[in-house]
Amino acid sequence: MRFHDRQDAGRRLAERLSPYRSQRPIVLGLPRGGVPVACEIARALEAPLDIFVVRKLGAPFQPELGIGAIAEGGVVIIDERAERLGVSPREIRRIERKEEAELERRVRRFRGGAPLVPVRGQAVILVDDGLATGGTALAAIQALRRLGVGRLVLAVPVIPVENVERFAREVDELIYLKAVEAMLAIGDWYEDFTQVTDEEVVALLEHARTVQAEPAQV
Repeated sequence: MRFHDRQDAGRRLAERLSPYRSQRPIVLGLPRGGVPVACEIARALEAPLDIFVVRKLGAPFQPELGIGAIAEGGVVIIDERAERLGVSPREIRRIERKEEAELERRVRRFRGGAPLVPVRGQAVILVDDGLATGGTALAAIQALRRLGVGRLVLAVPVIPVENVERFAREVDELIYLKAVEAMLAIGDWYEDFTQVTDEEVVALLEHARTVQAEPAQV
């Protein structure tokens, strides 16, 4: 199974998530790639849409190699790979500071100064466009637990088989469409995996807010 694009993946996930519609969940997309997926889910469930900002901590010699992650609310997760690779605590802190600045920039850019939609005691569906190592998703999960969410659902189109059990334990329910033996790149499972821009994220969120603010049709 390959997905045409993130919107296609979102629509397919929304079908699996339809039982949650009656619970009036809050849908949170992990920017940037998770937002188009989350938008389709929020539209189908007639649910509020927001973002939850996380950032990968990349190894100093290979930024694409994750050695940890940070999330809104000050949650920091350091992967065991950091020690294996010999990354010093001082170097990790330098990387953290850099990514904290980018995280704060994205919060301001995407939310325009507005606070996160209230999630305490609410059913929350956390969405990404795929899960590889899962570091950023794990940071988001821990941060949302700190915020006192009610039921927490993680929804992803594709996930490595080796991570299914682990993340099923981390959340109240894990929803996925495909579990794969070897996850070389999330984009391998999409026909169109064009990078999502800041401007696209802002436009999707603004459109969702406009729809949510419209009076219900009688």
